[in-house]
Amino acid sequence: MPAAVPQTSPRQPPAGPTAGALFDLQPTLVGDRVRLRPVAPDDFAALYTVAADPALWAAHPAHDRWQEPVFRRLFAETLASGGGLVIIDKASAAIIGSSRYHIADPAAPRAEIGWTFLARSHWGGGYNREAKVLMLRHAFRFVDMVVFRVGEGNLRSRRAVEKIGGTLSAEREEVRLPDGTPVIHVVYALSRTAFLAQPAR
Repeated sequence: MPAAVPQTSPRQPPAGPTAGALFDLQPTLVGDRVRLRPVAPDDFAALYTVAADPALWAAHPAHDRWQEPVFRRLFAETLASGGGLVIIDKASAAIIGSSRYHIADPAAPRAEIGWTFLARSHWGGGYNREAKVLMLRHAFRFVDMVVFRVGEGNLRSRRAVEKIGGTLSAEREEVRLPDGTPVIHVVYALSRTAFLAQPAR
């Protein structure tokens, strides 16, 4: 089991063009409300219990992820990515969601956080915010910039990213869903400097 990352400010990222290559994509992170650990094959049932709620995906571009065959594909992708984490409610020890790190270019000092979902029972209680802050603290130990790709019409997720300091960039991306439907994603960015300038969390 990887050691938990302490709740301290991120250290200076490693120098040189390989900072992304050094990124530990599956740490164990511990906060006051949540614990994040690497996703495992045995987590499918617990995660699908969360994901099987159609209302969870209503604003998401891939709004059919509550269907088991669709979610199985997402879960397989998460395992294969090498960056998947489960989010655990510390009080109950229940799995309440998942998130993921992604490094598109190991030579670039930039990482992505995304593919996040959280049980509706834990919306609005600071759980998502704490999970994201833990992930950001960890990411900024290795890279200078973190980005979030969000469906253009997913206003709830966009507001959540803005609340943790993400700034809307000019970058936009068209992504095709498995059924071929094109979806526009907007990209938010948060620099290490801007994150460290925020009030203590």
